[in-house]
Amino acid sequence: MALPNKVKKLLSDAEQLTDYRDCSSYFYKWLQNEFSKQPVGNLINARAEFIDRLLIKLFHVYDLAHEPDLALIAVGGYGRGELHPYSDIDFLLLVTEQPSEAICEKIGQFVTMLWDLNLEIGHSVRTIEQAIEQKREDVTFATSLLESRLLFGNHIEYEKLKAHILDTPIWQSDEFFLAKVNEQQLRHKKCHGTAYNLEPNIKENPGGLRDLQTIIWVAKKHFRAETLQELISHGYLTHEEYQELLECLENLWNIRFALHLAAGRSENRLLFDHQPLAADLLGFGSDGKASVERMMKRLFRIMSRVRELNQMLLSYFEQSILPESNEQAVIELDRNFERVGHQIRVKNPSVFFRRDQLFVLFEHIADNPEITHIYPSTIRTIRQVRRRLLGDLQDYAACREAFLRLVKHPNGMGRAFTLMHKHGMLAAYLPQWRNIFGQMQFDLFHAYTVDEHTHKLINNIYQYFGKDNVAEFPICCEIVTRMDKPELLYLAGIFHDIAKGRGGDHSELGAVDAIAFAKLHRFSTSDGKLIAWLVSNHLLMSVTAQRKDINDPDVIKDFATRVKTERQLDYLYCLTVADIRATNDNLWNDWKNTLLRELYLHTQRALRLGLENPMDQRDQIRDKKHQAKQRLINNGYDENQIDLIWSRFKANYFTAFSEQQLSWHTEHLLNCDDLSQPSVAVSNTAMHGGTQIFVYSPYSGGLFARLVSVIGSKKAQIQHAQVLTTRDGYVLFSFVVLEVSGDPIASAQAQSIKRGLDQALADPKKKIRFKKNRSQRFKDFNIKPKIILRPHPRKDRSLIEIQAVDIPGLLTKIAEVFQAHLLHIHAARITTVGERAEDFFVVSNNEYQALTDEEQAKIHQALRKKLNAETE
Repeated sequence: MALPNKVKKLLSDAEQLTDYRDCSSYFYKWLQNEFSKQPVGNLINARAEFIDRLLIKLFHVYDLAHEPDLALIAVGGYGRGELHPYSDIDFLLLVTEQPSEAICEKIGQFVTMLWDLNLEIGHSVRTIEQAIEQKREDVTFATSLLESRLLFGNHIEYEKLKAHILDTPIWQSDEFFLAKVNEQQLRHKKCHGTAYNLEPNIKENPGGLRDLQTIIWVAKKHFRAETLQELISHGYLTHEEYQELLECLENLWNIRFALHLAAGRSENRLLFDHQPLAADLLGFGSDGKASVERMMKRLFRIMSRVRELNQMLLSYFEQSILPESNEQAVIELDRNFERVGHQIRVKNPSVFFRRDQLFVLFEHIADNPEITHIYPSTIRTIRQVRRRLLGDLQDYAACREAFLRLVKHPNGMGRAFTLMHKHGMLAAYLPQWRNIFGQMQFDLFHAYTVDEHTHKLINNIYQYFGKDNVAEFPICCEIVTRMDKPELLYLAGIFHDIAKGRGGDHSELGAVDAIAFAKLHRFSTSDGKLIAWLVSNHLLMSVTAQRKDINDPDVIKDFATRVKTERQLDYLYCLTVADIRATNDNLWNDWKNTLLRELYLHTQRALRLGLENPMDQRDQIRDKKHQAKQRLINNGYDENQIDLIWSRFKANYFTAFSEQQLSWHTEHLLNCDDLSQPSVAVSNTAMHGGTQIFVYSPYSGGLFARLVSVIGSKKAQIQHAQVLTTRDGYVLFSFVVLEVSGDPIASAQAQSIKRGLDQALADPKKKIRFKKNRSQRFKDFNIKPKIILRPHPRKDRSLIEIQAVDIPGLLTKIAEVFQAHLLHIHAARITTVGERAEDFFVVSNNEYQALTDEEQAKIHQALRKKLNAETE
């Protein structure tokens, strides 16, 4: 695409810095306007041409064009003639010998001018010897030279360098290939090995532009190929695959180009805040989540295709470049399949006319732990079969039998399942899986697409069967050893989110799909119902553990009533742990683990006692008191003193805390010199999955706000909080806090928090400095706070429920509103789930009565105003 004549004229006439800036500004506006009108390849070539002309003109302006020993060489993406709107401009100034001071000064002026034009440049000045030496040490530099292009100057020196790049023994084909493969593996590892992060890097993610470029780089080095098309004549690509790669490349270019325009800078990561504008620029619409979903689904499917083609071609290259790879032993698996080294290969592609043989291939992978990959020619065959399918593989009875054999195989849901997912066989088998392939999840929990999240969940369940995980997941590992039908757990995992993106309750819709699957695959009615029940209730255990008081016998009884049997409890617990761990790498921690384990054990006990004989609350309190008191007496404390302190506490205190917490609180109070004064205790070690903070103080209106402000100012995350009042006007605060990493608070930090809380209690007027450091991520979701005011079982109390993004200082803001309206906080339950806070407060007005309708309206409005201001 030729540059517009006006751009050429503006550039030709430019003399002052402002002229060049005006020319650049006009050109960038032209790029934006043309984006929706012509192929993106034309535009990225046009920017490269514009930069060519600009550099060459400035080369003349600063009198560098007349230096006979100087060559201006474009390298990297610029060398390929591909520049997105804000891509870096990499060039090499090649000299025959070290330049003189005068030339260095001209070069400095040349480079400074480019900086003044706000261009992101990467440049170096090298002799041939220096360039060769750097090439020897740095494969990335060697790669950039492969794509070099002479812009202006000494062509003889450039040709010498180019010949050296291809013909010298430095970075021979085999070394170069191994270096690029290793580079790719490290890059993929940084992306957690998946292309399906919800904020993918268009260049670096598996299936991104770098994977395509790696193919081209190896082809250039080994085959001297200048284009992908030349790989057809070498027998590595079919015409269809070549067209597919071009289509994928153009789609990735389009998305990256739109991302640059949306971000207004060089940006490769498709962050949430850039996705809506990028989707609009790409023509997916401007209807918010729906348009983003359409764009991202397209992107993820493209990346999946690129990743598969990349693996296939690199495997072919390996056979050509590394001769020893062809000397691997061939072991026959059956009459249709054989193992070649660590890969499985089909002997005759026509075998897949029997569709069930597709699953037999994965059965062999399950049978043979030595198999880690699929042979490249077999990948090609699978791709061809996939494209030619006229229906779903589950329509074939033989496929259904083979699929079930795989699900029931002890190793079937390990590497075999991963490769099935990776090579599109799940989508070919289950029509519902195609719907969630590349499906975004618009919440603050999930870090992956629905299909990748589900794949990770299945992998987590599979890990329960390994001995290496017993220490970390003892209950799950023990449960699966006695589980009569683990395949039902796997299938519940496959279907738990399979209805996402369809509208409606995905749990209920997924349960319907599970029943249909069970009938088609001839499961018994009871087995089908169990799968469907697990799908329908897969959120029940996590919601109960994280939002309700699991020390309350009524909560346990209600949960046990819904679970009904120990068998269902076992399955649900294993599914829930696997689900949370697969949601987000940062979401699982000891606190979540402790909550779920305690809920499991409490419910197991309730089911064994019998739901018709629930443990009375008074019996529970009596048991806790007995165990806590025994601990204290064993440590030398007087029973009468213990009873004296406990006489001040209401029954809800003893139901809210474990016997370990009761004894810890009481020991702290027994050691206080004056119980009329406030005091603070911070646990030295983790307790119940986190660092515990206990605050005892006379009641005052703004105390809660001050305490949460202190904790927030110390960069600690409040996972859980409770507020209880005593019979004699004192208040007890209990917090569970964690580091940002999810670990318990380090001892030095714990002491800092204690000092801060002591100071806040001793000097109520002292100002607390709270540094705002709000993550950009929060505004990307546009989630408005949800505020609900309800009646409380006590007629003189009101319940306030708040669901909001967990921005720094959220609790402080809420407490400030309560303080401004003279509310008394009688109890609170603060829970952080991922990056969303779900907080419940039991309050009364200044006269210790339930809130009137007028007071509720004012508080609702004040909270909305305060919290909306913080999330905008």
